[in-house]
Amino acid sequence: MALSSAPLVPGSHFLAASFGDGPQPPRRRYRTRLVLTTAGILLIGIACGGTQLTANLVFDDALASFQTSARDTDRQRTAVADLVAGLDSAVAIGTTVSAADGGSLMDAADRDALHASTASARESVTDATALLGTPLPRADEKPTWAWELFGEAGELEADRQTIAQLDADLSLAREDADAARETLRTAGSAALDGAAEAASGFEAAHVSARNPDIVALRAAAAALSTTAQAWDESAASSYADLEEAATAMLASEQAELAEKKGTLSDARVEIEAFARELAAGVLLDFDWSPVVNGYGYSDSMGGYATWWYGDPGYATIELSNSVAELWPDDRSRSLVAHEVGHAISVKCEGMYDDSDQVSIEAWATAWAISMGYTSDANGTSAYGTPPQELIDAASGCR
Repeated sequence: MALSSAPLVPGSHFLAASFGDGPQPPRRRYRTRLVLTTAGILLIGIACGGTQLTANLVFDDALASFQTSARDTDRQRTAVADLVAGLDSAVAIGTTVSAADGGSLMDAADRDALHASTASARESVTDATALLGTPLPRADEKPTWAWELFGEAGELEADRQTIAQLDADLSLAREDADAARETLRTAGSAALDGAAEAASGFEAAHVSARNPDIVALRAAAAALSTTAQAWDESAASSYADLEEAATAMLASEQAELAEKKGTLSDARVEIEAFARELAAGVLLDFDWSPVVNGYGYSDSMGGYATWWYGDPGYATIELSNSVAELWPDDRSRSLVAHEVGHAISVKCEGMYDDSDQVSIEAWATAWAISMGYTSDANGTSAYGTPPQELIDAASGCR
């Protein structure tokens, strides 16, 4: 509808012919604002949604990295824990061996190496155990809002770095424990092998020890030789047995030497050495008495031998004091040779009839003759001259 074009008169005013007619600019402006407002809300919503989505992705990536590191480190901890358990056992064996060491068999340098490697391994166990006790960080529940997700993602990354550092430390501890175990095993096995090898020299230095103790030492040394490289409880036990046998040998040797003390001591020691040389490795024990087998009075001499077959066989020779009093007379040498002829039977089982006493004495006499001892104290005066074929047979027993 058209508007009036009449001029305005003072005091008058203009009204539109109808409120519903004509253009309505204000209402058009209201629509524009509504559209802009809605678009702004949509843009904000899109922006917020994008931020939320980004936050979720960032959190999920951080969580995945955290979980991967945690799994890797947990596997590392398991491997280190197993290694530390084995190393701890090796340390315990080293401690047991050191406690059993009596100072008689183990080489001093080997002992020092064992002590040093045991101490180093013990330190590795302590350090690794401390690392194994370090708790791993745990991921919290996933938050909801973007700002919470971003914050938690940052904390997960920080925790992942902590775990990565622990993993690196565990890796180093693993290498250290592995090296310590190998060093201890090498040093320990060398020390035990050396002790087993030293047993023969120890035996040679203590020949007056009683035969059962020497046999026990040999058996323990042989057992240790087969277990030393394992460096386990059986090796430690074998070493303890060897040291125990060595201690028993020393004790029995001191007891034997005490029995030999007196004016005849030097002669007795010489006679025993002479007999051992004749016996060519047969283990011999000696007992001394005023009278043996009914002899020992005046210038008579008595001897008696007992032997045991086995691996190794051994014998005990009992001699009258007069043998030492008359030493080194040919008669005393020949009598000792006769008794050694009995003892050496353990090396020549089956070469004569050892179930018959006459045959037994004939053999011992024949053996003394075959060794060049011709005094009638070789058994000839008591048992007669043995047949030549028996002397020939005895000459094959050395």
